[in-house]
Amino acid sequence: VQLVESGGGLVQAGGSLRLSCAASGLTFSSYVMGWFRQAPGKGREFVAAVLYSGGGTYYADSVKGRFTISRDNANNTVFLQMNSLEHEDTAVYYCAAGATTATLRTGYRGQGTQVTVSS
Repeated sequence: VQLVESGGGLVQAGGSLRLSCAASGLTFSSYVMGWFRQAPGKGREFVAAVLYSGGGTYYADSVKGRFTISRDNANNTVFLQMNSLEHEDTAVYYCAAGATTATLRTGYRGQGTQVTVSS
């Protein structure tokens, strides 16, 4: 299984970024997909998740209303649209895949993409 993130970078506070994660080696529509992040000196934090057909989404309180997760099952890709970015959003963002929401944290994970928000 491979999860490859892209779309990270440097952005000013208040700006937007769109992360993508291309998945291969798994039956994509059979997996819950999600995003986690890890800031320097901190633990890995759940950001968002989307269910198999995209019908259900979940967000951390810290990003609710600013971030939107979506998936394209035809192209085995999951997205994270990040708006109104804040300095506190600076972190390495990881794509994740789990058979269920309970196993998302311990399932497959990509290498990560750096997001840096300048204040």
